[in-house]
Amino acid sequence: MVTPPPRPNESSNTANGNGGDASSGDASSTDEATLNSDVAAAEALIHSVNQVKEQVSRVVVGQDEVVEQLLIAILARGHCLLEGVPGLAKTLMVRTLASSMSLDFRRIQFTPDLMPGDITGTDIIQEDHETGRREMVFRKGPIFTQMLLADEINRTPPKTQAALLEAMQEHEVTAGGHTFPLAEPFFVLATQNPIEQEGTYPLPEAQRDRFLFHVVVTYPSRDEESEIIDRTTSGQLQEVQHVVTGEQIVQFQSLVRRVPLPPHVKEWVIDLVRDARPNQPEAKDWVREWIQWGPGPRASQQLVLAAKARALLYGRTHVSIDDVLALALPVLRHRIVPTFAAEADGVEVQDLIERLIKEHAVAPASIL
Repeated sequence: MVTPPPRPNESSNTANGNGGDASSGDASSTDEATLNSDVAAAEALIHSVNQVKEQVSRVVVGQDEVVEQLLIAILARGHCLLEGVPGLAKTLMVRTLASSMSLDFRRIQFTPDLMPGDITGTDIIQEDHETGRREMVFRKGPIFTQMLLADEINRTPPKTQAALLEAMQEHEVTAGGHTFPLAEPFFVLATQNPIEQEGTYPLPEAQRDRFLFHVVVTYPSRDEESEIIDRTTSGQLQEVQHVVTGEQIVQFQSLVRRVPLPPHVKEWVIDLVRDARPNQPEAKDWVREWIQWGPGPRASQQLVLAAKARALLYGRTHVSIDDVLALALPVLRHRIVPTFAAEADGVEVQDLIERLIKEHAVAPASIL
């Protein structure tokens, strides 16, 4: 999204009447072509996202905000941690998204006895029928896909949870001394059950930080629940069409990173994230009392990337503070650790984030 520079005026032209430096004209034409190409790509992105939303709505009732956040995460090349009680169509939602985007989809049910090799793959002994020789061959695990659903990720020990770390960060898997790249785009969606915590293993901070969003799925409204009953008990299921390809998604991800970030928005993001850190000299008293650990620099990075994706979805070619405000909660929700004092006072992480946003929403009100 590069705005082309103004054309040279006639007074700057050379005396021989050639209309100025030819190289300047070529550069201007190139900038205009780049701008037109980016604008066309942005329009294609909006059209594709609207098509995906329409396909998902054929199968999943409601949950519009959750679907939008999942799409933003995909466009920002991030991953999602999805939390909700059973029966809220989390698996169906992800499967439908993968189908509408023509992506390979796999689901892993995490259990206490699941091993890292069950996720990444393992070496097996295989005999060559022609030579009779035996050799070690790597058999790829279910992580070699494009959209992976890690169902109830907190049901498996940290050793197995950590098998996802390299794949989530580097989009590759190392096994047996060899590194295997994953197909792009690659997206991990992990679910957690918030009500049954016996025998679970909370995700380590290092792994939670690698999720772009922590999305909370809530109950449907009464009308939505009525429609769910009608759809799922009538015996007629809607078919999902492929409306976008993985190659297009990769192009959209590249476009997102080219969205301009105004300086005042960047400073606002930095102030918001840094003010949630209790060990900063300028930290406020309530932050020191209620926040044990604050978000790291990855929070700033991913908040900006998510805001860029949202700006494109809403037809804008630059990030606004509105985009940051809309996504601050799912980006920061899993990156702030409250103190015992906060828990004793009944203060939740969402309350802390809302207070941070409220205190920072006053200063930049004139530029919202």
